[in-house]
Amino acid sequence: MNRSNAHLLDLPDEILLIILNKLNNIDVVYSLLDINNGRLNVLAQENTFTNILKFISIDDICLIDRFCTDILPIIHHNVKCFIFDPVIMERILLATKYPNLSELKIFHF
Repeated sequence: MNRSNAHLLDLPDEILLIILNKLNNIDVVYSLLDINNGRLNVLAQENTFTNILKFISIDDICLIDRFCTDILPIIHHNVKCFIFDPVIMERILLATKYPNLSELKIFHF
């Protein structure tokens, strides 16, 4: 019997998007953006993942640092809504300009 190896990247974009839509937007963008894979980079910048960003209950300061320095400057034009704790609000909002930001939701205020 001949076994064939199938890899995640062998799937068409439509199937990858279905799978990625099951995950948290922050995790998708953090994990796939700017990892030297052009296809995943494009998928991570889809409006589906970058329009609404929820920074709720995130304790990992390295994640916040990477978002502020590397990720938000790339996707800033897609962001329409932020949902976050007030502790990180200033840091996120000062990271870059958000020309399409129309909604802020603050939790645990």
